[in-house]
Amino acid sequence: MGAATAWQLARRGHEVTLIEAYDIAHRHGSSHGSSRIFRRAYADPFYVRLTGQAHEQWRELEDDASTPLLRTTGGLDMGEDRDPKALAALLDAAGVPHELLGPEAAAERWPYIRVTGPVLHHPDAGVVDADETVGACVRRAIEHGAEAIIGVRVTGIDVRGGERVLLHTDDGREIVADTVVIAAGSWLPELELPVALPPLQVTQQQVFHFRQRDPSVKWPTLVWDGALHLYGLPSGSDGGPLPAVKVAEHDRGTPTTARTRNGVVDPSSRTRVSGFVRDRLPGLEPDPVAEATCLYTTTPDEDFVLDRHGPFVIASPCSGHGAKFAPLIGAMAADLATGRTEPHPRFRLDRAG
Repeated sequence: MGAATAWQLARRGHEVTLIEAYDIAHRHGSSHGSSRIFRRAYADPFYVRLTGQAHEQWRELEDDASTPLLRTTGGLDMGEDRDPKALAALLDAAGVPHELLGPEAAAERWPYIRVTGPVLHHPDAGVVDADETVGACVRRAIEHGAEAIIGVRVTGIDVRGGERVLLHTDDGREIVADTVVIAAGSWLPELELPVALPPLQVTQQQVFHFRQRDPSVKWPTLVWDGALHLYGLPSGSDGGPLPAVKVAEHDRGTPTTARTRNGVVDPSSRTRVSGFVRDRLPGLEPDPVAEATCLYTTTPDEDFVLDRHGPFVIASPCSGHGAKFAPLIGAMAADLATGRTEPHPRFRLDRAG
């Protein structure tokens, strides 16, 4: 989100300094890897509308960076606790292309998935390369005139006169800014800010990559709600040299912090996800060929935080479903930073009150 905001501001001609504590596309937080889901199917018309705006911003970023970032694969929604018919009604109201299929028709089209109920298919779903996206945003921000300070951590924040901000860094710099966009993700709860944050839960999630039995099959994305709440999508390079599919639980993460997370995969999650693959995804080998951890930072209502308080714009967290909106959130944060708009009520810091 920080990289996307820097790109959006720099291409509008603003003076921008991007500060990153680690390397670009590092693996310590929530924005790394080759595979994130882009989908239009939400059980909330607000997010269905935002996905359409996000799709436009993805194409703008790809055009500006001359880099393909969003690959369309189509997406499936299914499972005992998923309501494909209700999702179809929401997509229909928004004018989003979709199909509602019975289990026999779905099983015939996707024989490598064991289907036991109705399935929603929407062709606009796809896969975003997170590493490439961060890299493209930073590269284009610099080419548009931004300064990038990499491998440097902000250690102090002073507000001067209620308007200007002085940032202190661990390499001895002092940076003065009119507005500071804070997109710290899982580090946000640990920062000392003159801003009241909503309750935030940081969890370590695990993801697993399963090799395709037939390398020629083009897998769609998958959202499954039942006894388990899982998602799946083509792995990209994260799954190794042969075609693989990433499958993971959306919930059941281990509470942690950005500073104390151990990066060790929870074996009980591996057992549950492998069992699901064995039972429901016969087109995949049931033993993972790669696995990794990442962080979620979740609000109680699972909406985002995107608000302005004085000279500060808070552009995180995104509750485990924000990657698909990255260039749009960058645009929204840029609008807040330049005073072009007010925060959306769903994303305000004080909405819980």
